[in-house]
Amino acid sequence: MTTRITGGRVFDPTNGVVDQVRDILIEDGRIVAAEEHAKAADAVIDASGCVVLAGGIDLHSHIAGGKVNLGRLLMNDDRAKFPEPFGGVLCGCGGGRAAPTTHATGCRYSEMGYTAAFEPAMVGANARHAHLEMADIPNLDTGGFLVLGNDDFLLRMIAEGEGQQAVNDYVAWMLKATQCCAIKIVNPGGINAFKFNGRTLDFDEAGPHYGLTPRRILNTLQRAVTELGVPHPIHLHGCNLGVPGNVKTTLATIGATEGWPLHLTHIQFHSYGTEGDRKFSSGAVEIAEAVNANPHISIDVGQIMFGQTVTVSGDLMSQYRNHGIADPKKWIGMDIEMDAGCGVVPFNYRDSSFVNALQWAIGLELFLLVEDPWRVYLTTDHPNGGPFTSYPHLIRLLMDKPFRDAQLARIHKAARAHTRLAEISREYTLEEIAIMTRAAPARTLGLKDRGHLGAGARADVVLYREEADREAMFAAPRLVLKDGDIVVRDGAVVALKKGRTFAVHPPSDPLMDKRMERWFDEAVGLKSKHYQIADHEIRGGEGPELVATAPESAR
Repeated sequence: MTTRITGGRVFDPTNGVVDQVRDILIEDGRIVAAEEHAKAADAVIDASGCVVLAGGIDLHSHIAGGKVNLGRLLMNDDRAKFPEPFGGVLCGCGGGRAAPTTHATGCRYSEMGYTAAFEPAMVGANARHAHLEMADIPNLDTGGFLVLGNDDFLLRMIAEGEGQQAVNDYVAWMLKATQCCAIKIVNPGGINAFKFNGRTLDFDEAGPHYGLTPRRILNTLQRAVTELGVPHPIHLHGCNLGVPGNVKTTLATIGATEGWPLHLTHIQFHSYGTEGDRKFSSGAVEIAEAVNANPHISIDVGQIMFGQTVTVSGDLMSQYRNHGIADPKKWIGMDIEMDAGCGVVPFNYRDSSFVNALQWAIGLELFLLVEDPWRVYLTTDHPNGGPFTSYPHLIRLLMDKPFRDAQLARIHKAARAHTRLAEISREYTLEEIAIMTRAAPARTLGLKDRGHLGAGARADVVLYREEADREAMFAAPRLVLKDGDIVVRDGAVVALKKGRTFAVHPPSDPLMDKRMERWFDEAVGLKSKHYQIADHEIRGGEGPELVATAPESAR
């Protein structure tokens, strides 16, 4: 079956198409070259008055896994306050906003025009469960980022000087065993230090027990990912999250990369200075200057959005520090199979709070001061900075300076005096929104057939009615097509489709299999063959969609 979309303003930055009225032709779930098909299409969609984009891709959103379920458990009132979108008529998908059910997650993403989202912190011990959850999310392609950097096997290898090749083999083995598509580090060495009663760990401070600095752990894993050819660079949750003065740590981290690619995640939480009488200030200008000067660095912001949410993080060190300001007054902290940590702390961000208001402004400063939209991604670190459902509001803040200024006028007066936000005149264009929410995430993840509208791409296509109110425009697309089939009409889900799971399988030395068997027998209490997730366990037997790896030597 062929479908022709005609008359829309197409924005496809990957292929150099910016605001051109042209046809999009879909055949059997993929986009084909329109000029090669002169015959009449089976169906025609008139996109006049619409902006046509590829399906949105969220690079960083906590949508599955152990800590997310703990968040759902803790925030049971959230599901009652935000019931399922359809009253059970279509799918009976549960509900929630800060901690939505898996079904509600897929439905609410597709309602906004998103067709893919990535779980950025999958612990190996929870990987099988997380994949089962992601398979239950409709209308979204998904993938997981494996958390390393605090696991005892890796730290022991580095401390004992086993060499880079051994580390590379271990990383490759773990990626395949957990069916993940990237590596995430959460507070390198810090979570492990917490188990030995360490409560802080700076970037160049040796941790207890193994004597390793976060810098050494980071550089070792950066090199491993690059040499293995994993498309997405190390996805780093850095040291000292949320601590005033951590801008110095972030700048030191950027300076320590030695040219290795690095992605700094939810960087808003790592951009705080200590200036002013409150000893809390914005470091956004310094961070943006560093990012602009280093083309091998990319970031996502982790924008704060005012209102109730729940913070879920593998950084137990940070969550323990913050549990006293939980709102409501309840929290969870736990160790996960002696493999990683987990902290869940509810929080209500208020525009009347000096700290929260300045955090909000810092995130927007970062978005507007980083010059290259290909290296900054739109995120709220869902749900940590705010629910992903707030993306349309965030897009309007970026595209509409008068609206942004009006919101700025409402926040804590002292916070307004500590931000340069009012001085920044930049407004994002539709092209830049298409880059940061579609083309750039696809490129950094190595997804050749996503994030664009060229021939060969999956037919994930969104039609947004052109509106001056960008929040209304991006909140309720006229049509969303997943693999060429309409799943959303006028902002409401009308069909459910099974998504895909992305993974990378870089090769490793077969001797690593034997070594991991011994390690699991001696230290884990679980057979390695039971830990490893087979291809047939992904998506009900469909298996993963493998993303090509290109080892550094082959580039």
